[in-house]
Amino acid sequence: MPLRSTFTRFFQLEAASGLLLIAAAALALIINNSPLSHLYNAFLDVPVVAQIGALKIAKPALLWINDGLMALFFLLIGLEVKRELLDGHLSKPSQVVLPGAAAIGGMVVPALIYWAINKDFPAALSGWAIPMATDIAFALGVLALLGKRVPVSLKLFLMTLAIIDDLGAIIVIAVFYSADLSGAALAGAGACLIALIAMNRLGVIKLGPYLIIGLILWVCVLKSGVHATLAGVTLAFCIPMRTKNAEPSPLMTLEHALHPWVAYAILPLFAFANAGVSLTGVSLESFTHHVPLGIAAGLLIGKTVGVFGLTWLAIKTGLAALPSGANWGQVFGVAILCGIGFTMSLFVGSLAFVPGASEFAGEDRMGILTGSILAACIGYAVTAMASRKKA
Repeated sequence: MPLRSTFTRFFQLEAASGLLLIAAAALALIINNSPLSHLYNAFLDVPVVAQIGALKIAKPALLWINDGLMALFFLLIGLEVKRELLDGHLSKPSQVVLPGAAAIGGMVVPALIYWAINKDFPAALSGWAIPMATDIAFALGVLALLGKRVPVSLKLFLMTLAIIDDLGAIIVIAVFYSADLSGAALAGAGACLIALIAMNRLGVIKLGPYLIIGLILWVCVLKSGVHATLAGVTLAFCIPMRTKNAEPSPLMTLEHALHPWVAYAILPLFAFANAGVSLTGVSLESFTHHVPLGIAAGLLIGKTVGVFGLTWLAIKTGLAALPSGANWGQVFGVAILCGIGFTMSLFVGSLAFVPGASEFAGEDRMGILTGSILAACIGYAVTAMASRKKA
């Protein structure tokens, strides 16, 4: 398939997923603030049990979505990152400089803004990573509304930036949001990892063995104290991309099979399960509370300043060039769109403020939705104004 056709298909899929995410989030908000709210919460609390002999996993539906289905989302991210590293927009240092600099700025500045607002509240500081993430599906969905007025190079810049951003989020989750580690479970996960690496080195290209061991790896990681979704990324990096004798790439095969399921089912379901903020008792003080304020400011202001600032610096110092066919106004608009945290921010928020264990559980969603919605609306408006001459 020609490279341009591949990118066109990818953007169309991500754009449709982003619009579906918006619809799912809106539906969750409507239902949870209507007489049907008890049904919404009952759905999230439905107990789901999987048991084989003495091994038992019992969790409510919400955690199966966040720990189980989202592992497939992270598996897809891992596959995309590996493909980009080996044969894509992350394979050459010159291709990484501009989106890499933008991604670093877009992670560091929002975290600093959140810290500055919450530094006097120790219990709230665990949420520092919530505004660091960019929702690639949501952001590309908004950008797609502008159609051909936005050059493909700018979309590629946003896509690559978001992939690096996701990789950074994965590292943050692994390092800062793991606790109460189980040695036995970690040993089991280590054994699975060794088996996966051995299969890769021995040239095994059948997906079945990788997926079976990957499932065992997920169970071990789930029981270890390290967040279970990281099993997906680990599995992805062990699946071979290149084969001999012109055989189909296992990585590409799995990525293409997973993409529609993640885009059209898993992410919208995650959004529906996590975006249902109750607006009962919401007032102006709810938005100015230090936790949602820190998140919203981090997403809207921090992302804009960090992404645009480091992009400007990289270009002005000669380390990189402005995306072909794009102008500074469009780059500024995309920097604002990077403040759409949504999926990843909600996910990190569920780790930072565990429901039932943190006094701030649930408050983060107010800041995530506020910051993401403002970033989407303002980013779209700015990018549209900057793209008028291209209409």
